[in-house]
Amino acid sequence: MQPDIRKIVTYEEETLIEGFRKAKVPWRMFAVAAIVRNPWAGRFVEDLTPEIAAYGPELGALLTERMIRLGGSGDAIEAYGKAAVVGLDGEIEHASALIHTLRFGNHYREAVGAKSYLAFTNTRGGANAPIMVPLMDKNDAGRRSHYLTIQFAIPDAPRADEIAVVLGGATSGRPFHRIGDRYQDLKEMGHDLDNPAAV
Repeated sequence: MQPDIRKIVTYEEETLIEGFRKAKVPWRMFAVAAIVRNPWAGRFVEDLTPEIAAYGPELGALLTERMIRLGGSGDAIEAYGKAAVVGLDGEIEHASALIHTLRFGNHYREAVGAKSYLAFTNTRGGANAPIMVPLMDKNDAGRRSHYLTIQFAIPDAPRADEIAVVLGGATSGRPFHRIGDRYQDLKEMGHDLDNPAAV
């Protein structure tokens, strides 16, 4: 059993000027989406595990390879995330099923040498629905400079019986980050940063 992929879509943006200032280094964000036939569309299926086990590794490997190519290397990707949009004949559970499995996410996590979890969205929509891929630092979930969102849409996807499965990444955080990090707030609020259980 293999995923029935209708198309693969690549999205990329490179910001040269942000906040009316030229960035020292272009700010790059990019994503790859696989448009897959939803194997559970139009019916209630109790056990999703056979398709999860079959689809997860295939999609994880395919999309990761494309993301590394876009980034230039796994080391170059600093922020990462994932998303899925299920068509109208599917459940949110179907979108979740294909991206919330280690069989899918670990391909990307290992390729970029990440320590933090993959930020995510799972939504439902028709063709041209917004695809929102939240990103965060691959090694530090409290690094706010890398709290980013990639947004794009695909005019003919997902169809009612499809799922858009997406990985996203960025080679840096926002060029002029100046809101501090989570740890700064915690320290100012009197939390003991040396004791994770207290935070």
